[in-house]
Amino acid sequence: MSDIWKPSVTVAAVMERDGRFCLVEEEIDGVLVLNQPAGHWERGETLCEACSREAREETAYDFAPTHFVGIYGWHLARKDVTFLRFAFGGDVTGWDPERALDKEIRRVLWLTPDEVRASASRHRSPLVLRCVEDALRGARHPLALLAHLA
Repeated sequence: MSDIWKPSVTVAAVMERDGRFCLVEEEIDGVLVLNQPAGHWERGETLCEACSREAREETAYDFAPTHFVGIYGWHLARKDVTFLRFAFGGDVTGWDPERALDKEIRRVLWLTPDEVRASASRHRSPLVLRCVEDALRGARHPLALLAHLA
């Protein structure tokens, strides 16, 4: 039997507030990179629940998805991993300054679009800038596209 190919399904919160986008600085393989609050879809969650959880764990902000920014595929050749990312836009609904962040997260940043573009060499993947650019151009797809069946 041949190898079974399984893309890694992830979610990302494209959080915008007052013209700034939330990125996290995280340490991955000993390197500090920038990413949207993002992570893997876990068993028993809806994609929206996974996105809210990841945002909370990585930023201490409560995030309520209201729309899709986009669905993206990307292959990380050096690790031979393909990612399927569901990126959500939505509302920041709260913040817990006492909440401990995931151990890889070094800090939470709110950057202007120009600052996001200028930091592209530090992005964890090309998905970071693409999601911001798509949000800026008004990408808003309805959550009704998702159907979670029992």
